[in-house]
Amino acid sequence: MPYLRILLITGVTFAAYTLGARAGRGRYRTIKRNAGKIWRAPSIRAVRKATRRGTQKLFRAVSI
Repeated sequence: MPYLRILLITGVTFAAYTLGARAGRGRYRTIKRNAGKIWRAPSIRAVRKATRRGTQKLFRAVSI
């Protein structure tokens, strides 16, 4: 589970860096702000929570 989180964070960071480097500093800030709004949106938060629960149940079932 921690590996999946690390991989996700690394991927998002790489994508944000790449887009920001190509577009310039001002555009990078805009992209980062919009990505933060999406990440904190109530619907996305609910999906993340449901996914986390499902993943935890799956890991528990596999580890038994």
